[in-house]
Amino acid sequence: MSDTLNQKVLNALETIRPYLKADGGDVELVQITPDGIVEVKLTGACVGCPMSQMTLRAGVERALIREVPGIRRVEAVS
Repeated sequence: MSDTLNQKVLNALETIRPYLKADGGDVELVQITPDGIVEVKLTGACVGCPMSQMTLRAGVERALIREVPGIRRVEAVS
């Protein structure tokens, strides 16, 4: 993973972080796979929240795909 790609993903995560923190949650970058899959760890109130999958797809994944060319999907890992 290139430092540039990593930084672009981190920057995109920063744009959505305030929304997650407003509800007591957060997100951490775990890794970016060579095939464009971003693995993240949901933390805080996001852990175990029934809406976390919708947050992951509609918020995190949408922002990353829009902001970072080459990102195909976002998956939550523990």
